[in-house]
Amino acid sequence: MRTVTMVYSPIRVGMSEAKPATVGVLTEPFLYGWQVRAIERLQDETDVTVTLVVHNAADTESEAESWNTKTRPGLDEAMQFVDVVRRERAWALVLAERNLGRLLGDDQQLWHRHTVETIDSLADAEYVPCAARTKNGWTEFPANVVDRLEADCDVAIRFGFGLVRGAVLTAPKYGVLSFHPADIRTYRGMGPPAIFHDGRDRAGATLQRLDESIDGGEIVAYDEVSLEGCDTLWDVFDRLMALQITLLTEGITNLQDPTFEPRTVPDEQLGEFHYRDQRRTLSFSGRVLAKNLSGRVRRLL
Repeated sequence: MRTVTMVYSPIRVGMSEAKPATVGVLTEPFLYGWQVRAIERLQDETDVTVTLVVHNAADTESEAESWNTKTRPGLDEAMQFVDVVRRERAWALVLAERNLGRLLGDDQQLWHRHTVETIDSLADAEYVPCAARTKNGWTEFPANVVDRLEADCDVAIRFGFGLVRGAVLTAPKYGVLSFHPADIRTYRGMGPPAIFHDGRDRAGATLQRLDESIDGGEIVAYDEVSLEGCDTLWDVFDRLMALQITLLTEGITNLQDPTFEPRTVPDEQLGEFHYRDQRRTLSFSGRVLAKNLSGRVRRLL
């Protein structure tokens, strides 16, 4: 079995313990459409209750919904693009193609943003702003937030805050769950872009219980889908996000089964790690961009 050095206590779950009934959500000030639908489905098909929404106070996105209705670029977008080019280099061309497609009418309902306070399925939850500390790409939660998660939540779902570590991972009895839009046994790190670049005809999504590794946690649920008909990278993302909507319910249901044991993947069975720097190269971005453009032409014809 894979050995991971941790600085926190192990998950406190045994076969005889009560099944998870209370859920916490770790998120930015907004949720994407697919995340809202995943929570709604979870509440419709199980008896769990979302009791706590911990949202990132460092993210100052104040008008999340404005992103949903932009129909033409303005000065702000032009300035943002300059910043994106500086950070993402060649990958900025792929992002520009996505935005152009959106302006031309691409339907991106799964990626519409919804401010957490406006989401009906979270109306009964308590909202807790969190000023987490981020260092070297890892985020750690303050003690008061960790204590609230331990007291009020059997399990937490990470929809924001980036890479997380520390006591928060074991504060809920059943840990913190997070999605990776790929099979961690084949594509870790940068999932869908690498899958699309490589021309795969199928792809998977993993719901994992996090530990202090990157895309190496225990597998709570996994499924895969055909990528037939996915003309662009953005189609691949949509196909996998639709899968994750159902996977959340499956994962929580698995944890409610006293005979279920999450699968730990040994190091030697983990997939190659695809770093984000790879997508910033002209060769990688150029191939993805060419495939996106040819896919759009094929769709039009």
